[in-house]
Amino acid sequence: MNWLYTMRKRRSLAGKTVLHKKIFMPDSENAPTSSVDVSATADSRPPITDIRFLENCYAAVDLGSNSFHMVISQYQHGEFIVLDRQREVVRLAGGLDRRNHLDQETSARALLCLERFGQLLRDIPANNVRAVGTNALRRLQAKSGFMTQAERALGHSIEIIAGREEARLVYLGVSKWAAYEDEARLVIDIGGGSTEIIAGKGDVAHCRESLEVGCVVLSNQIFADGTLTEKRFDKAKLVAKLAIQPVVSQFRLQGWSQAIGCSGTMKAIANVLIANGWSKDGLHSDGLNQLLAQAIEAGHIDNLKLVGLTRDRTPVFAGGLSIILALFELFEIKEMSVSDIALREGVLYDLVGRDAPQDVRDTTVNAMLLKWNVDAVHGERVQDTALKMYRQVASVWDIQDHLFEDILGWSAQLHEVGLSVSHDGYNKHGAYLVGKADMAGFARRDQLLLAALISGHRRKFPLGLFEDLPSTLVTPAKRIAVILRLAVLIHRGRVSHGGDEVSIEVDGRNISLRFAEGWLDQNPLTEADLKQEYSWLKQIGLKLSFK
Repeated sequence: MNWLYTMRKRRSLAGKTVLHKKIFMPDSENAPTSSVDVSATADSRPPITDIRFLENCYAAVDLGSNSFHMVISQYQHGEFIVLDRQREVVRLAGGLDRRNHLDQETSARALLCLERFGQLLRDIPANNVRAVGTNALRRLQAKSGFMTQAERALGHSIEIIAGREEARLVYLGVSKWAAYEDEARLVIDIGGGSTEIIAGKGDVAHCRESLEVGCVVLSNQIFADGTLTEKRFDKAKLVAKLAIQPVVSQFRLQGWSQAIGCSGTMKAIANVLIANGWSKDGLHSDGLNQLLAQAIEAGHIDNLKLVGLTRDRTPVFAGGLSIILALFELFEIKEMSVSDIALREGVLYDLVGRDAPQDVRDTTVNAMLLKWNVDAVHGERVQDTALKMYRQVASVWDIQDHLFEDILGWSAQLHEVGLSVSHDGYNKHGAYLVGKADMAGFARRDQLLLAALISGHRRKFPLGLFEDLPSTLVTPAKRIAVILRLAVLIHRGRVSHGGDEVSIEVDGRNISLRFAEGWLDQNPLTEADLKQEYSWLKQIGLKLSFK
């Protein structure tokens, strides 16, 4: 077995030199590939049970279509220090059939991997862990039951993110971690099931797309039997170009001075080019053509004996190479730098950013309010009342979670977004806009929850919409929806007062509102609305009383 060691030094907070040994371990015949960071120092590292140490530990889990990755880091002085990395080749995309059902072998492989990851995450605060799923999980049949098992194995919830959100996080990771200057750049990430392309400058992504072409899917589609011919590569490049071509012009308008590739496919191909003397660093068009010629000459993947090509990368090599060649031709790229940083590092910075003064999700919501000309002042009034009510019942109703509180606040702000389409059924229009929009920072689960709350904030309660949410969210979502409905109802007259006049108590299915003495007499419309609300809530098994 060959071992590749890279050593680097850093200064610890105490001023002592720490050696980080990064060990890349090639997989055995049947074992998963893993990559682990091992730290050694004269003084022992704080034990993992040290609460102060754990508070600054963050973990990102990237459930990709080809490999599962995890990085555990400590956040100090605005920077992440990597404590541990794990990588296992799962090939989730390869286990999906035409109806997007996952086969048992791949499912078992994935769950065992997540159990191993979960062991390392046990002592890290839950709010400091974020797991995201990409293309293969986006395609997976939602009712297969795999996600429930996966979250149980990992010990944490898993967010399935949209393609453009994946692209945003990839760019965030590259721009934050890499030492590139503040210049226009094109960043490309080839995954197992999709390819993300982003153009930006500095930390800001100006244009981002996620395309349905990846190394696992393309390899299975064109090179399933391992045959490597010029005709096969031409066909694979054509498939890739058909997916990429529609977005080329919009990226050309952005312009860039540097092209950067990231993730496994880019790194694997770059390693082969360097190891065989076809490149000094990164990817170069001449070297790629030499590699293509070598592959065609081999004739079959089993005959492809290339220095630097690892066993786990061999099955998806041809598909990955075809996509890179298509990208180089369509974007007229001559050379491309390759970054070790990608989605999971972006997830880490985004996770920390959620505690910053300006959460990216707040920025997204504010942009939607402006775009759809929503009455922000009224939305803030509803939000204030909803959050006051939430804090009175969160403990009793078992909905004490940052996610629920945040989603309630955003849904209050956005509950009238559908008025830009039509007043009739505006709650349904709003739910559609929020559910389908490209919302930076939001996982698909969060958008579905947000859309359900907006749809259900008035009139008949859309029970089926809530029942279709992940099972762990169904009951909390209904309870949050009730709070939103009552807050909207109280402010129906668009007046500034009302929220301070009410208190709420809950006991199981019983909900009791208490208003200041004489308030309901002065607001007969609200009293009539509450009587109608009693009927709506009774249909879903809740009993509302008020006085």
